[in-house]
Amino acid sequence: MFNNIPSVTFQTRVRDDSLFGDNPFRWQEVTSEELWGEGRHLVFSLPGAFTPTCSTYQLPDYEKLTADGEFAKYGIDTVSCISVNDAFVMNAWGKQQEIENIQLIPDGSGTFTRQMGMLVDKDNLGFGMRSWRYAMIINDGFIEVFLPEEGFADNCPEDPYGESSPQNVLDILSENNL
Repeated sequence: MFNNIPSVTFQTRVRDDSLFGDNPFRWQEVTSEELWGEGRHLVFSLPGAFTPTCSTYQLPDYEKLTADGEFAKYGIDTVSCISVNDAFVMNAWGKQQEIENIQLIPDGSGTFTRQMGMLVDKDNLGFGMRSWRYAMIINDGFIEVFLPEEGFADNCPEDPYGESSPQNVLDILSENNL
Protein backbone atom coordinates (compact mmCIF):
# COMPACT_ATOMS: atom_id res chain seq x y z
CA MET A 1 0.00 0.00 0.00
CA PHE A 2 1.06 3.62 -0.29
CA ASN A 3 0.56 6.71 1.80
CA ASN A 4 -0.35 9.39 -0.73
CA ILE A 5 -3.45 9.42 -2.87
CA PRO A 6 -2.90 8.71 -6.57
CA SER A 7 -2.72 11.76 -8.79
CA VAL A 8 -5.51 11.41 -11.38
CA THR A 9 -7.99 13.55 -13.29
CA PHE A 10 -11.66 12.61 -13.12
CA GLN A 11 -14.10 13.46 -15.94
CA THR A 12 -17.25 14.79 -14.28
CA ARG A 13 -20.49 16.35 -15.50
CA VAL A 14 -21.68 19.47 -13.69
CA ARG A 15 -24.85 21.48 -14.00
CA ASP A 16 -24.34 24.77 -15.82
CA ASP A 17 -27.43 27.00 -15.85
CA SER A 18 -25.93 29.09 -18.65
CA LEU A 19 -26.58 26.12 -20.91
CA PHE A 20 -30.14 25.81 -22.08
CA GLY A 21 -32.16 22.80 -23.08
CA ASP A 22 -32.97 19.46 -21.58
CA ASN A 23 -29.39 18.67 -20.57
CA PRO A 24 -27.75 21.72 -18.97
CA PHE A 25 -24.55 19.86 -17.98
CA ARG A 26 -20.97 20.28 -19.16
CA TRP A 27 -17.80 18.28 -18.79
CA GLN A 28 -15.46 19.36 -16.02
CA GLU A 29 -12.13 17.84 -15.13
CA VAL A 30 -11.28 17.64 -11.44
CA THR A 31 -8.10 16.22 -9.98
CA SER A 32 -7.65 14.05 -6.93
CA GLU A 33 -5.49 16.82 -5.47
CA GLU A 34 -8.29 19.37 -5.92
CA LEU A 35 -10.74 17.02 -4.22
CA TRP A 36 -8.61 15.63 -1.39
CA GLY A 37 -5.23 17.40 -1.41
CA GLU A 38 -6.01 19.79 1.43
CA GLY A 39 -8.14 19.16 4.48
CA ARG A 40 -9.57 15.97 5.91
CA HIS A 41 -11.79 13.79 3.75
CA LEU A 42 -13.65 10.52 3.91
CA VAL A 43 -13.69 8.57 0.64
CA PHE A 44 -15.48 5.29 0.15
CA SER A 45 -15.51 3.11 -2.91
CA LEU A 46 -17.99 0.54 -4.07
CA PRO A 47 -18.48 -1.90 -6.96
CA GLY A 48 -21.22 -0.08 -8.80
CA ALA A 49 -24.05 2.38 -8.85
CA PHE A 50 -27.57 0.95 -8.66
CA THR A 51 -26.32 -2.35 -7.16
CA PRO A 52 -28.14 -3.83 -4.13
CA THR A 53 -25.75 -3.30 -1.19
CA CYS A 54 -24.46 0.01 -2.57
CA SER A 55 -27.97 1.42 -3.12
CA THR A 56 -29.74 -0.08 -0.11
CA TYR A 57 -27.15 0.40 2.62
CA GLN A 58 -23.81 1.94 1.80
CA LEU A 59 -24.66 5.17 -0.06
CA PRO A 60 -27.90 5.93 1.84
CA ASP A 61 -26.25 5.35 5.24
CA TYR A 62 -23.29 7.58 4.35
CA GLU A 63 -25.70 10.25 3.10
CA LYS A 64 -27.76 10.18 6.31
CA LEU A 65 -24.77 10.26 8.65
CA THR A 66 -23.11 13.02 6.61
CA ALA A 67 -26.31 15.08 6.64
CA ASP A 68 -26.58 14.55 10.40
CA GLY A 69 -23.05 15.93 10.86
CA GLU A 70 -21.63 12.71 12.31
CA PHE A 71 -18.41 12.79 10.26
CA ALA A 72 -17.94 16.53 10.72
CA LYS A 73 -17.60 15.85 14.47
CA TYR A 74 -14.28 14.19 13.61
CA GLY A 75 -13.02 17.00 11.40
CA ILE A 76 -14.12 15.47 8.12
CA ASP A 77 -14.52 18.26 5.54
CA THR A 78 -16.06 16.23 2.71
CA VAL A 79 -17.41 12.77 2.05
CA SER A 80 -16.95 11.29 -1.42
CA CYS A 81 -18.11 8.11 -3.09
CA ILE A 82 -16.01 6.76 -5.94
CA SER A 83 -17.02 4.01 -8.33
CA VAL A 84 -15.83 2.61 -11.64
CA ASN A 85 -18.85 4.07 -13.42
CA ASP A 86 -19.11 6.96 -15.85
CA ALA A 87 -20.32 10.46 -14.96
CA PHE A 88 -23.77 9.90 -16.48
CA VAL A 89 -24.39 6.81 -14.35
CA MET A 90 -23.08 8.45 -11.17
CA ASN A 91 -25.24 11.56 -11.74
CA ALA A 92 -28.36 9.47 -12.43
CA TRP A 93 -27.72 7.35 -9.35
CA GLY A 94 -27.22 10.44 -7.18
CA LYS A 95 -30.49 11.87 -8.45
CA GLN A 96 -32.35 8.58 -7.88
CA GLN A 97 -30.88 8.31 -4.35
CA GLU A 98 -31.53 12.02 -3.61
CA ILE A 99 -27.88 12.60 -2.65
CA GLU A 100 -27.16 16.12 -1.44
CA ASN A 101 -24.21 15.76 0.96
CA ILE A 102 -21.80 13.40 -0.77
CA GLN A 103 -19.61 14.03 -3.81
CA LEU A 104 -20.17 11.24 -6.34
CA ILE A 105 -16.90 10.76 -8.23
CA PRO A 106 -16.90 8.80 -11.50
CA ASP A 107 -13.78 6.72 -12.12
CA GLY A 108 -15.03 5.59 -15.51
CA SER A 109 -11.78 4.05 -16.72
CA GLY A 110 -10.77 2.78 -13.28
CA THR A 111 -7.58 4.84 -13.30
CA PHE A 112 -7.76 5.93 -9.65
CA THR A 113 -8.99 2.52 -8.54
CA ARG A 114 -6.17 0.76 -10.42
CA GLN A 115 -3.57 3.05 -8.84
CA MET A 116 -5.08 2.36 -5.42
CA GLY A 117 -4.55 -1.35 -6.08
CA MET A 118 -8.28 -1.96 -5.66
CA LEU A 119 -9.37 -2.82 -9.23
CA VAL A 120 -10.89 -6.31 -9.43
CA ASP A 121 -12.45 -8.38 -12.17
CA LYS A 122 -16.15 -9.00 -11.59
CA ASP A 123 -16.87 -10.89 -14.81
CA ASN A 124 -18.63 -13.55 -12.72
CA LEU A 125 -21.40 -10.93 -12.28
CA GLY A 126 -21.13 -9.47 -15.78
CA PHE A 127 -19.64 -6.23 -14.41
CA GLY A 128 -16.13 -6.36 -15.89
CA MET A 129 -13.48 -4.42 -13.97
CA ARG A 130 -14.76 -2.70 -10.84
CA SER A 131 -13.60 -1.36 -7.51
CA TRP A 132 -13.23 -3.51 -4.45
CA ARG A 133 -15.22 -2.02 -1.57
CA TYR A 134 -13.16 0.16 0.83
CA ALA A 135 -13.19 3.38 2.83
CA MET A 136 -10.35 5.72 3.72
CA ILE A 137 -9.64 8.90 5.61
CA ILE A 138 -7.39 11.30 3.69
CA ASN A 139 -5.62 14.10 5.52
CA ASP A 140 -3.93 16.68 3.27
CA GLY A 141 -3.49 14.11 0.51
CA PHE A 142 -2.10 11.47 2.88
CA ILE A 143 -4.04 8.27 3.56
CA GLU A 144 -4.50 8.27 7.31
CA VAL A 145 -6.83 5.26 7.62
CA PHE A 146 -7.49 2.56 5.01
CA LEU A 147 -10.36 0.08 5.48
CA PRO A 148 -10.68 -2.49 2.68
CA GLU A 149 -13.21 -5.28 2.88
CA GLU A 150 -11.90 -8.78 3.59
CA GLY A 151 -11.41 -11.33 0.81
CA PHE A 152 -9.96 -9.12 -1.93
CA ALA A 153 -10.04 -11.23 -5.11
CA ASP A 154 -11.05 -11.26 -8.74
CA ASN A 155 -14.48 -12.81 -9.33
CA CYS A 156 -15.14 -13.07 -5.61
CA PRO A 157 -18.35 -15.04 -5.07
CA GLU A 158 -19.19 -12.92 -2.01
CA ASP A 159 -19.83 -9.19 -1.64
CA PRO A 160 -18.33 -8.45 1.78
CA TYR A 161 -19.57 -5.32 3.50
CA GLY A 162 -18.70 -4.19 7.00
CA GLU A 163 -15.20 -2.69 7.15
CA SER A 164 -16.16 0.12 4.76
CA SER A 165 -19.57 0.78 6.29
CA PRO A 166 -20.12 4.28 7.65
CA GLN A 167 -20.92 2.82 11.06
CA ASN A 168 -17.52 1.09 11.17
CA VAL A 169 -15.76 4.25 9.98
CA LEU A 170 -17.39 6.18 12.84
CA ASP A 171 -16.35 3.47 15.31
CA ILE A 172 -12.73 3.66 14.06
CA LEU A 173 -12.74 7.47 14.30
CA SER A 174 -14.20 7.34 17.81
CA GLU A 175 -12.09 4.48 19.20
CA ASN A 176 -8.84 5.98 17.93
CA ASN A 177 -9.66 9.61 18.75
CA LEU A 178 -9.14 10.52 15.13
